[in-house]
Amino acid sequence: MTVIDIAPLARAGPSAPTTIRLHGDIDIFTTKALRLRLLSALRYSTSMLILDMSDVSFCDASGLGVLVGIRNRARAQGVTLALTGIRPSLTRILRITGLDRSLPIMM
Repeated sequence: MTVIDIAPLARAGPSAPTTIRLHGDIDIFTTKALRLRLLSALRYSTSMLILDMSDVSFCDASGLGVLVGIRNRARAQGVTLALTGIRPSLTRILRITGLDRSLPIMM
C-alpha cells in the first residue's frame, strides 16, 4: 500500500515548494486513494509540487496515469510538478513511455 506524507515538508514562505514523500507500490490498488490525496496536496502548493519517489518500490501504468493527471491539474493551477528520488527501474519506465520529457525530474 502506498502511504504519503501530505503536509508540506519544507515551506519557508508562500513561494517555497511543497514536497510529498511517497512510499510503497503505486498500482491499480492504490491509485484511487493516491489521486485523491495528491489533489488535496495541490491546495498547499503555490509554485511547485515535488513528489519524492525514493521509497516507491513499484509503479504500474495506472500509477503513471495518476502522475500525468496530477501534472495536468498542477499546470492548470500554475504549479509545476517535479519528481525526485527516482529509482532506476522507474527511470527506465519513464524513458520508455516518453514521460521523462514531460515530468521534470530533480536530482
